[in-house]
Amino acid sequence: MCGRLSLFAPQDELKDRFDATPVREIRPRYNVAPGQAHPVVRNDAPEEISFPTWGLVPQWADEFGGGHINARAETLSDKPSFRDAYRERRCLVLADGFYDWKKTPTGKQPYRMTRTDGKPFAMAGLWEPWQNGEHKTSFTVVTTEPNDVVGEIHHRMPVILAPEEETTWLDGDEDELRSVLNPFPARRMRSYPVSTKVNNPANDSPDVVEEVVADEDAQTGLGDFA
Repeated sequence: MCGRLSLFAPQDELKDRFDATPVREIRPRYNVAPGQAHPVVRNDAPEEISFPTWGLVPQWADEFGGGHINARAETLSDKPSFRDAYRERRCLVLADGFYDWKKTPTGKQPYRMTRTDGKPFAMAGLWEPWQNGEHKTSFTVVTTEPNDVVGEIHHRMPVILAPEEETTWLDGDEDELRSVLNPFPARRMRSYPVSTKVNNPANDSPDVVEEVVADEDAQTGLGDFA
């Protein structure tokens, strides 16, 4: 599962890292929630960074909203909601961290997961166009089994791509695609507890990403993501 993201690396760093130009300004985000626009690099336009809505809405849906925020790597080629996008519409979801919640006896404690070097990375994603009087796009984050770091928090994690795997994800054939849908090495990741401010999407300031002492009695109104 991946239910919140952060991306506050400088825009110029992201342009250089992904060799792509944003279609609009990338502003620092510390608490990106489903239903919000977020930077991705799509396979049909790898030279640009665009801003689809997080939560994939199939083309046949009557309304735009309430989409799939995650897609299991193991069933991408089988599920109707993802099958065509997996074959034809893949993307890199840019991030420098993601959040998940560890169950405690009385609630959930949020944690932030990052690379050990703190650098931005790309997660495997799928994107989808939608048109019903207006044209919109949406995306989902592909998830897989967790590594040892994330496994202490949750039973799923996003597919984080190594830099050399990013082109494969955008342009590869089916065998090549399957080869990159693996947990990111645990030795290159860290997790740390953050405050329950992240539970509220309205909180989108630098203090959201600050490390705190884990509160095993933390309470939350955050519901489980699908």
